Amino acid sequence: MPLMADIIRTGTMDIRVRYVDCDPMGVVHHSVYPVWLEMGRTELLRETGTTYREMEEAGALLAVIELCVKYRQPAKYDDLLQLTTEWHDSGRVKIRHVYTLKRGDDVLATAETTLACIGPDGRPQPLPELLQSPNV
Repeated sequence: MPLMADIIRTGTMDIRVRYVDCDPMGVVHHSVYPVWLEMGRTELLRETGTTYREMEEAGALLAVIELCVKYRQPAKYDDLLQLTTEWHDSGRVKIRHVYTLKRGDDVLATAETTLACIGPDGRPQPLPELLQSPNV
């Protein structure tokens, strides 16, 4: 269980479930959740004043090395959801994120990811200085 002290930044975004996200029963397919998690990470990074594109152009790539999703209740077509993304301090090379997906007060899913910083050669490298700072 993550400690509040290791949270660097938190952000929340709304997601409207699209028809294309659902199976024939109108329930969101499990494969859509990792896409939403990436959206949460991307927007959280953007709030720091940089983007994935700028990091990649500078030679720092973030690769997902671990993903865990716990599905609690189904999301359905046209639901308005709130995704909260917490960025946790994880070290020189890795970043950990913790997510909560809600519809109103109902928790639909929780998740965690770990990303590793790699160079264009695919080898681990330290996170860019901007992402190492506890003041991110």
